[in-house]
Amino acid sequence: MSSASDIDEHNWSAWSPQQLAQRLAGVGAPWCIAGGWALDLWHGLETRAHEDIEFTVLAEDLPLFRQALGAMEFYTAHDGALAPLPRHAVPPAHIAQIWCRDAEARCWRADMMIERGTPSTWIYKRDPAITCPRAEAVGRTPDGLAYLRPAIVLLFKAKHRRPKDEGDFARALPRMDRRERQRLKHWLAVAHPGHDWAAAL
Repeated sequence: MSSASDIDEHNWSAWSPQQLAQRLAGVGAPWCIAGGWALDLWHGLETRAHEDIEFTVLAEDLPLFRQALGAMEFYTAHDGALAPLPRHAVPPAHIAQIWCRDAEARCWRADMMIERGTPSTWIYKRDPAITCPRAEAVGRTPDGLAYLRPAIVLLFKAKHRRPKDEGDFARALPRMDRRERQRLKHWLAVAHPGHDWAAAL
């Protein structure tokens, strides 16, 4: 495995959601697409370019996904720093992201995000007081791809408000139903009191 100092953290050639699903087809544990791709799966079309792809797995199921992606090299990502994660090493409890690197192609393929919830409950990693039944947290495309629903994706995006996050919110807002809007508004009041997005909801 290459050391973190020997790799380019910006060299992404991410899988599409369908390519990721093909590689995880044999895993029975729950997982779903997150981030901007989750919103586009909900929209039913690609609304913008995506430099990466994020997907969530439960902490207890991490070994299953690492096995399914065994051809990849794994690196923990925390506070802007990457560190190699040896094949059988257990990541520290504070680690919430593991980047998957294709050593042969010398590029990143996916960002695996570790969830601390349960098979029945989604728990917000930044505030465990914010929860949601998993059945309501996850949607599915007509062909069965699982994705985090908009209120959850936008809650994560509300913290940084990068230009792409603002664009994602603006595109999602007109299509969100009343329940989704109310849920996001409530969560913003808890996690980001006074957030500008709340007024639009």
